[in-house]
Amino acid sequence: MTSTIQGISYLERFLLVYGVLLLRYAIFAGLLYLLFYTWKKRNFLYKKIQHKFPEPERVWFEIKYSLSTFAIFGVMACGLHWLTKNGYTQIYTDFSGRSVGYFIVSLIGMIVVHDTYFYFTHRLMHLPGIFEVAHKVHHRSHNPTPFASFSFHPIEAVVEFGIIYVVAFSFPIHSFVILGFTMFMMANNVLGHLGFELYPKGFTKNKLTFWLNTSTNHNMHHKYVNCNYGLYFNIWDRLLKTNHKKYHDTFDEVASRKKEVVHEAEMQQLA
Repeated sequence: MTSTIQGISYLERFLLVYGVLLLRYAIFAGLLYLLFYTWKKRNFLYKKIQHKFPEPERVWFEIKYSLSTFAIFGVMACGLHWLTKNGYTQIYTDFSGRSVGYFIVSLIGMIVVHDTYFYFTHRLMHLPGIFEVAHKVHHRSHNPTPFASFSFHPIEAVVEFGIIYVVAFSFPIHSFVILGFTMFMMANNVLGHLGFELYPKGFTKNKLTFWLNTSTNHNMHHKYVNCNYGLYFNIWDRLLKTNHKKYHDTFDEVASRKKEVVHEAEMQQLA
């Protein structure tokens, strides 16, 4: 951990990556948690997917494992940089020979590839024997908060970061595309674990939006476990018929709630 790469040591690079990830986590997950679970809790109660809130110790559990995940991501990022520096990956750092159009297409491509990668690795981690070892930690959050977005067992953390290795060896990708992708991935992952539904009724059936995933979809995955395996899109779950049979009804029930019809007694119970 003391060799230098472009003027800074591996340890310094690790700490830099870890710090950036931690800062993003604090901004995305922390601010949304404060907004929906503390500051404006009563304002959003009617949009709470599950009619309860997790215990404080569960929230701290999510944070603890997320900090572990970022450490693993930091080590893997250093490894990826070494491989790139020595010419083993297709990551590039300038725009010469590659158009801005390719930059945009490669970002979209990375998101699509990740959605497929996630669906099938996710289903793999639900197989008996693998689930108990690698994925059960994440599912200990039956009613997840935004802090659960990176609450992974170390094995799962390696698998999750693995998509960047897959892409880096598969096709030319700019380092800024990877940076943009990780920002998009974190924001989407936090929203998926929000615990509140923000999309309107009919969103999952509308021909323009049916292919997008929702917070309700992933919340039901945490609640029922063996369903709703998708990440960004609701395409593989539809094609392979792994959506929960009550997904659309549950989404519409949550999305159609009106704030004024949530009785005070119910709000006190939820709070």
